[in-house]
Amino acid sequence: MRSLTLIVLLSFLSFTSHGQELKDIDEVAPFSEGLAAVRVGNQWGFINEQGDLVIDFRDDLVWNKLADRDKLDIESIRYPLFKDGLCIIREMLEEEEIYVYGFIDKTGATKIKPEYLNVTEFNQGYAVGILMTKNFRGKNNFQLNIYDYKFSEVIVDQKGDIMRLLAKRDNIQMSKRRYELPELRAKLLSKTLAAVKKGENWELMKLDLD
Repeated sequence: MRSLTLIVLLSFLSFTSHGQELKDIDEVAPFSEGLAAVRVGNQWGFINEQGDLVIDFRDDLVWNKLADRDKLDIESIRYPLFKDGLCIIREMLEEEEIYVYGFIDKTGATKIKPEYLNVTEFNQGYAVGILMTKNFRGKNNFQLNIYDYKFSEVIVDQKGDIMRLLAKRDNIQMSKRRYELPELRAKLLSKTLAAVKKGENWELMKLDLD
């Protein structure tokens, strides 16, 4: 009998603790695709329309208090949102101390591995991002790792597959001291058309994404 009472008490404490966690939230974002982000400190989780926490609080979701709504990249994201079933996350590269970006699905599982230096949210099943790849070359005289980096602005689908190379990118410094977030130079206008910036002008690129 004492064991049963203890189990009931522990269950009650667990429930009230969880409930209190949701009461002490700092910010609530609008619902999108049936989920709304809620913030405690610098961590965000997601609730469903019944108020249940369905994705636990985590610190890798992308948001900006001073979001720039005129942009289409990560700097435009005021709070985490799901679009086309995906939400942007970030992960820091340990050696470079630079963030790369990917996506989770509505279970909180990583759907697209963080390997983009900048990326748009998904729209009509696709996103535009700057893909970063690196290859290990060896070590220098100070026994520090040396890498070759390649950058490509691409269209990616919801599976993480690269659907189209839009432009090769260069002049991106991959060190914390010199790094600046590279701007996106392409816009996905529709499933059949993209605009790619060339210098101060734009070029239209026909697509066949279906």
